[in-house]
Amino acid sequence: MAAENDETEKAIETLRRWIAEAPQGGVVFFGGAGVSTESGIPDFRSPSGLFAQKYPYPAEVMISRSFFDEHPPEFFDFYCDRMVFVDAKPNQAHRKLADLERKGIMRAVITQNIDGLHQAAGSKTVYELHGSVLRNFCMRCGKPHSVNELLALHEQAEDGVPHCAECRGIIKPDVVLYEEALDSHTLQASVEAIAKADTLIIAGTSLAVYPAATLIDYFTGDHLAIINRTPTPRDRQADLCIAANVGSVFDF
Repeated sequence: MAAENDETEKAIETLRRWIAEAPQGGVVFFGGAGVSTESGIPDFRSPSGLFAQKYPYPAEVMISRSFFDEHPPEFFDFYCDRMVFVDAKPNQAHRKLADLERKGIMRAVITQNIDGLHQAAGSKTVYELHGSVLRNFCMRCGKPHSVNELLALHEQAEDGVPHCAECRGIIKPDVVLYEEALDSHTLQASVEAIAKADTLIIAGTSLAVYPAATLIDYFTGDHLAIINRTPTPRDRQADLCIAANVGSVFDF
């Protein structure tokens, strides 16, 4: 165990050296749910994650577009209770990434998360592959609604479905549900950032969700690091694999 810990510490120190020596705008960070677990937001695939819990339907079904269309009351009960965490705060990883951007080292943060914590920590160039719970819009008239408005309307509605006060259309979270396509502009910007990176850091993701997981294929730089508590299908491609909490790796 001591030898394993020593290897992990060596790998962390190597990654920190790569970051320190990177050219301006040379680092890109690609993160998943494991980046936000230290902020109290559950992940999806761990033994205690969202997909492991018992619900009337499988969790991945309940956050699909067809379920949203066919069972809106059940969708919003699940979504508002299990996927929206308005009190969550940025953790050490979020704060350090924002600091690296301010210093000109971090080119961009690409995230699969929908919690908005990277922006709350101060990051400016953030590509949200799966959207954000902070943005919501009326499906009929397009009127935007804040997350707090959505939650209040959910509570007030007899069936739990939030409707727009202007036109009575259903308000949809601006998140990418299963069966929906990623935003093409966000995807293209993410591809371009990764293609220009000298160092790509992938953290807190199982690399099991497509097409996001294929973004690694556009990296042609010098250093690829994967930070994840469990192995990923792409570990063999990485120069470093670090089995540690993301926040502890960025605690410097």
